[in-house]
Amino acid sequence: MKPNITKSQLYEHVSRIGKALSSPKRLELIELLAQGEKTVETLAAQARIDMRLASAHLRALREARLVETRRAGKFINYRLSGEDVGRLWVNLREVAEEHLVELRIALAQMTAAPDALSSESRASLLAKARSGDVLVIDVRPAAEYEAGHLPFARSMPLAELEKRLADLPADKEIVAYCRGPFCLMSDEAVRLLRQRGYTAHKISDGVSEWLASGLPIERQPPVPDTDGEQLRDIHSGERP
Repeated sequence: MKPNITKSQLYEHVSRIGKALSSPKRLELIELLAQGEKTVETLAAQARIDMRLASAHLRALREARLVETRRAGKFINYRLSGEDVGRLWVNLREVAEEHLVELRIALAQMTAAPDALSSESRASLLAKARSGDVLVIDVRPAAEYEAGHLPFARSMPLAELEKRLADLPADKEIVAYCRGPFCLMSDEAVRLLRQRGYTAHKISDGVSEWLASGLPIERQPPVPDTDGEQLRDIHSGERP
């Protein structure tokens, strides 16, 4: 006997993902979570929204099975439910950039200066970083670097960059990156480095773009769950 399932029901299940991604702030939260686990407090601060709204958005993403939670001591950390969610964000953004001229214009205006290292392929950059011909710096917060970073990259958070300029070689090209094309931290880093006489460029890639291209990243071993099981979202009114 055939199951009593209609074709419309199948589309309805898939549409749950589309509905969860229909909010600009939820897309931003996914991009932030692609950098590593974060608490609701951190996500709210980085997305510049209050905690109540951040919790509501995270609840919608959880209901679509795009994010999950894990206890870390007294805190509940949010994380993407899989690397495929990060690839989904990259693919969605690339399709939008391909078909929406408004997005291309906005990106061009946002990144007009300093220029991106557009002529450098990922494989070439990886080879140069491996050989030491260039120094790749990750200007995201240190916790995001520890969660995953481009091979051979050095952690140099934007907030610490000016104080740590002496740690950078003056005679070597420096390539900065952050969270992806929508992230401006690498632009600020390159601007500062050039003002101080360094040869510096940026790439628009972040960890998500690197993974989506099938290239390796480096990361530390994951921290095991405190109680060995996934926890429910305390911010949605559920108790772990």
